[in-house]
Amino acid sequence: MMRSIPGAGLTCAVLSILIVLVAAPLATIAIDTFGSPAWAEVLNSRLSRNLFWKPLGTTLLLGTGVAFGCVLIGGFLAWLVTMTDVPFRRSIGFMATLPFMIPSFATALAWGTLFRNSRAGGSTGLLEGLGLGVPDWLAWGLVPTTLVLIAHYYALAFTVISASLSSVNGDLVEAAQMSGASRRRILFGIILPVVMPAMLAGGSLAFAGAVSNFAAPALLGLPVRMQTLSTRLFGMIEIGQTERGYILAFLLILVSALFLGAGNRILSGRRSFATITGKGTRNKPQALGAARIPLCALALAICFVTTVLPIVLLVSASFAPMSSALFSDWTLHFWVGAADPAFARGQAGVFRNPQLMTALWMTLGLGACVALTATVIGLLAAVALNGRRIPVLTELTAQLGFLPMLLPGIAFGAAYIALYGAPIGPFPALYGTPLLLGLALTAATLPFAVQTGRATVAQISGDVEEAARMTGAGFFRRLGAITLPLARRGMIAGGLLTFVSVIGDLAIVVLLYTPSTPVLSVLSYRYASDGFHQFANAVTILILVLSVAATLIARRTR
Repeated sequence: MMRSIPGAGLTCAVLSILIVLVAAPLATIAIDTFGSPAWAEVLNSRLSRNLFWKPLGTTLLLGTGVAFGCVLIGGFLAWLVTMTDVPFRRSIGFMATLPFMIPSFATALAWGTLFRNSRAGGSTGLLEGLGLGVPDWLAWGLVPTTLVLIAHYYALAFTVISASLSSVNGDLVEAAQMSGASRRRILFGIILPVVMPAMLAGGSLAFAGAVSNFAAPALLGLPVRMQTLSTRLFGMIEIGQTERGYILAFLLILVSALFLGAGNRILSGRRSFATITGKGTRNKPQALGAARIPLCALALAICFVTTVLPIVLLVSASFAPMSSALFSDWTLHFWVGAADPAFARGQAGVFRNPQLMTALWMTLGLGACVALTATVIGLLAAVALNGRRIPVLTELTAQLGFLPMLLPGIAFGAAYIALYGAPIGPFPALYGTPLLLGLALTAATLPFAVQTGRATVAQISGDVEEAARMTGAGFFRRLGAITLPLARRGMIAGGLLTFVSVIGDLAIVVLLYTPSTPVLSVLSYRYASDGFHQFANAVTILILVLSVAATLIARRTR
């Protein structure tokens, strides 16, 4: 009986942290809006069409288009890399995972640099500068937003589908080939049914990411008054309509949960196919024949357009006075130039903007603190979940640790304003403080930290811990002498990747930042919203440099 107390104590401590970080903010939204007349205003009034129903339709169209495109592109690349003899398979596989590391607002800015036309005013993009007319539907609105988000999220579908394809039993394919089945028959009769669960899972993740994304719809849709639930939610809270904003946040969470739940229900109801038996052979690469080079060129083109090209466009646009003349008259003014009324409307270069250095240190400090805090909480949660299971408590801890993965970032930010934006008893309001940003970002990154911690702790033999326990070592002694040293590499890698996620986040911080707590992603968004695209590109390049550096360090620690 006494031996179970430490395990229960740790589980209760972790559960208390998760309640404060995850459950309490969400409960506050429900409580604050319960019985509010704002529900009728949002759902059934003369304002409801523009407040909810039209943004909902746009959001669903966007999510469906992104999910379909991500499964199509991610599945195609996964099939090439894992099932065929296409050249440069390793390079294609590596490049297909990179787009998710590039913030979506960076890809949206790159799109504008190339396709922006004069409809929304301001400078135009490269194509119009070359004399090519860009139609409005390609420059602004639903189509470019969908394409930008496909370019950002297809890496999720690729990762899930390639993992599933790599487990396909080679005997199945070989038997079909020996029986004379065509490549088309093998693809549609064997491979697709086996990987359909992975395709649905990848599509569900892409859908959830798209409906909750704020950056791309804001940059490419708001200039032409295209609203999604995330941008409408931001607008309501920004103008002080907090009750309406909280209701929209609740509805956005509900939309994401319904579609993810429907995907899980479809997956659980499908007939399963056993593909891992312990006796099958490795899948032999399928010979593409004459299509080998064209398909390789197509795959490399997709990877180039979604990884290399956006960065090239952003770097060029941060030096060019006009996006319409992207590769001429380069200047360092947008980086280090002094304020000049005759140039860039008197704006000094980003490194002469005192707010940039404040935002840089704030971003780095937040990233480091959140990475450390989330990693520690994730490790403690992993130890609790991998130890003795305590009915109800353990399951509730696991569910709360994963829940933020299902919540749209901007809705999560609204929940934190609802709870911590006002004083709670003797505790002051946290709105406008770095602590509020840190708490919200820590909660949002907990699913990754918990899953990384569980994977790392699971590799540590229970015999080592049991031997230490038998010698009388207490929990903290075992944690410091055994768990931390053995899990160090995995924790460092997970912490660095959490750092990358934090410094590129816009959806959560766009609601929580104030002029006293600037961060790089919001600074870039504000520059772009005000029409200073070169300055926005420069700040975005700085974010990308930090993200790539942290990612490379994380890869070296594996």
